[in-house]
Amino acid sequence: MPEFHGTLTPLRFESRVLKGNPLGDPHVREVPIYLPPHYFTNPSRRFPVIYFLTGFTGKGTMLLNDSIWVERLDARLERLIRARKLVESIVVMPDCSTRYGGSQYLNSPANGRYEDLIVRELAPFVDKNYRTIRDPRARAVMGKSSGGYGAIVLGMRHPNVFGLVACHSGDMHFELCYKPDLLQLLTTAPKLGGVARFFRDFPKWTQKQGRETMPLLNAMAMAMAYSPRPGKTPPFELPYDERTGELKEAVWREWLRWDPIVMASRCRSNLKKLSLLYLDCGTRDEYMLHFGARAMAARLRALGVKFIHEEFDDGHMNLQYRYDRSLALISATFKRLGRKLVY
Repeated sequence: MPEFHGTLTPLRFESRVLKGNPLGDPHVREVPIYLPPHYFTNPSRRFPVIYFLTGFTGKGTMLLNDSIWVERLDARLERLIRARKLVESIVVMPDCSTRYGGSQYLNSPANGRYEDLIVRELAPFVDKNYRTIRDPRARAVMGKSSGGYGAIVLGMRHPNVFGLVACHSGDMHFELCYKPDLLQLLTTAPKLGGVARFFRDFPKWTQKQGRETMPLLNAMAMAMAYSPRPGKTPPFELPYDERTGELKEAVWREWLRWDPIVMASRCRSNLKKLSLLYLDCGTRDEYMLHFGARAMAARLRALGVKFIHEEFDDGHMNLQYRYDRSLALISATFKRLGRKLVY
């Protein structure tokens, strides 16, 4: 069998929409792009594209980390191509991280325009500078956890850009997946001087990944995405009163508007345009996201949207092996539509 070797190209992407972002995060981002084995040997051939979104506190380069147990993404892609389980594809690994962990791949006046970064800047740039098939039916978006959330939301909102979606253990059913972290924040934040002080001091901390800080970071990052308050310090409002623990119903409704289960009804016509919508989640997910996936499946079924929903016996972490399944489905969909596209 012939050797297959793709090429990783390190792209330093300068974003206009991130210039002057509210948090002062870099507007130049490193975006690895995987070019498949025959990209250079067949200069007339065009390829489908997969956008791979990382989870909270992640960025594209992390998908290429070496590990004794976890396969690098580029190695996974080449193994699947060799086994003919993946059609040769260009794979883009964006960086939508913020200094507080992540952006949820949304536009927010509290942290920046990360939805626009992908949809209005990066996707057109890739189409202009690489030999892509410029058709949403040949453009997939996938990810896990917050990356899974980003994938399904971008697909729901932009089916003219992304025609295929794979969501692994994505954030949904906010009532179950977010409230535990929010409630833990109420107990932990006073030990750190309160939410406003933690927000101000955290960027200067040397040790950032403590057990007590992650629920605070997660809650603050979600609040910047779902209930931003630009011009205030901190630039968001939490759905619970920090002192009494009372739920702020109006703020919580702001969050729920961004729950994929709630969004599905508003985006029904867009969802029906997708060539592939794949959801999976482990039945022991520590954030109760398997219930979210089940609820989303029920909502999609009621709306008459075609989808694939799968469960497996595992938790939330170290699920990279599940990418074999979603990439195979993406590949099969690309192949099925191949006659209508220009390869």
